[in-house]
Amino acid sequence: MIEPHAPAPPGAPPPWVVQGQARLPVRPGTGRFLVLAGVFVCAACGLVYELELVALASYLVGDSVTQASVVLSVMVFAMGVGSLAAKRLRLCAAAGFGAVEAALALVGGCSAMALYAVFAWTGGWGGVWAGGCRYLLAAFSLAIGLLIGAEVPLLMELIQRIRRQDPGGAVADLFAADYVGALVGGLAFPFLLLPQLGQLTGALLTGAVNALVGGALVLGLFRRDLSRRGRWLLLIANVVVLGLLAAAAVLVGDFEHAARQAVYGRDVRVALRTGVQEVVLTGGTHGRPLGLFLDGRLRAGGRDEHRYHEALVHPAMNGRRTRVLVLGGGDGLALREVLRYPDVRRVDVVDRDAGVVGLARRDPALSALNGHAFDDPRVHVFTADAFCWLRGDPPRYDVVISDLPDPGITASAKLYSQEFYGLTRRALADGGRLVVHAGPVSSRPRVFWTVEATVRAAGLRADPYRVAGRDSGSAAGPDRTAGAATAPRDWGFVLASARGTALRLDPRGPALRSLTPRSLAADARAARLTRIMGEVPSTLVHPRYSD
Repeated sequence: MIEPHAPAPPGAPPPWVVQGQARLPVRPGTGRFLVLAGVFVCAACGLVYELELVALASYLVGDSVTQASVVLSVMVFAMGVGSLAAKRLRLCAAAGFGAVEAALALVGGCSAMALYAVFAWTGGWGGVWAGGCRYLLAAFSLAIGLLIGAEVPLLMELIQRIRRQDPGGAVADLFAADYVGALVGGLAFPFLLLPQLGQLTGALLTGAVNALVGGALVLGLFRRDLSRRGRWLLLIANVVVLGLLAAAAVLVGDFEHAARQAVYGRDVRVALRTGVQEVVLTGGTHGRPLGLFLDGRLRAGGRDEHRYHEALVHPAMNGRRTRVLVLGGGDGLALREVLRYPDVRRVDVVDRDAGVVGLARRDPALSALNGHAFDDPRVHVFTADAFCWLRGDPPRYDVVISDLPDPGITASAKLYSQEFYGLTRRALADGGRLVVHAGPVSSRPRVFWTVEATVRAAGLRADPYRVAGRDSGSAAGPDRTAGAATAPRDWGFVLASARGTALRLDPRGPALRSLTPRSLAADARAARLTRIMGEVPSTLVHPRYSD
């Protein structure tokens, strides 16, 4: 017998709501879908915060492997602590989740600006402030990890309150949405946010999305679980967070300009992000020396760059030099020295950043400094990674000039590996020479002699030498050089060939401003005095460049 149903009393909850479940304005299936969609977005935002901290750590602090390890390990540890702490909030899961998302949006969205501000305005103070950026990076990793970790138990409680299911199924649904969201966030950061918006604006936009989705989920779906006061407090908190993020986004241009002046001085002429790195040009007009910075590191200084580039190029040009290969050197300064030899018939330049090469062609000050080298018909430019390019089938060269970033920078480690020098040896013609920029000798001798040992391990005979410098005219190492006072006082080089070669200058070569046969011999003796015995070659699977 079918029992008759009494009509629901006025104001009663919808028929799909049962005792103990959340009082939703929608059906449980729809509510559950909305919660999982919120999980998806929040996971994407969380991974963007994580990648943003890793990217900033590599740029501002250096040594990307160490900094990435610190960020990730601290964040994962904090996520575990956050999950434990969130157990106390399960009875008020909706309010707790709303508060967590508002805090996460503010902390994660503003983290990039805060880190860059500390780097720009306190990075040159020295003393206890020298590590300020590292400490703040660890603090942000800890705070963001705690808040991300608190999301999981609160979301699990909200999903179960919508519709009870076995714990295994609930965990599977939650983590499926979480991992797919992490995939989207992980792809959006390098391919969309970073190239299109930059680190600062990208982080602010991510925070705004995080606040909107978290606030909308709680205030829209679980508003009946909150008291009237709770709803107003959460609404005001989200409005304040969005207002702060919007204000920061409006001011981000002025902030970047001021921070850039604090880092590089008030003489910044060009600042651009090429998709590979940040490029900044300072000076070069009204008698002021030109400075070229790549990712915050001084790459070429107009006062004495000739000392570095003459020492890099001319010892290797003693001998047959019909075909020359320049690896790196997109600024055209090493190329300028190569082209001073009229018997050079072809020069191939392989640089991964077409933006730097374009700037070296177009910028009046930089093109004047490199002697308009890229306009020479003997020059052929290839935009490629040097390692990958050498793995192809390159022609044979009489001279290979490795004008690459400092080996202490983690991203450059493969370009100073035994495998890389093996590929370079294959590209040398009979009697060909290779010259390698190997970083400063006096301040980082272990790195320098590791480069020399690695060159020898590739089957080449090596002649190390150094040249003194007043300012830094090349990459200063894994940490940003704040000024001439902390710049390395010399540059180290290794000249190598399969048969061995004498370290001398061509007596019929062009007149040089700073390098002489006598000073070159003295520089070689000075370098040998710093020799560290027993250094092991660096390989792709075991990079060994460290202080």
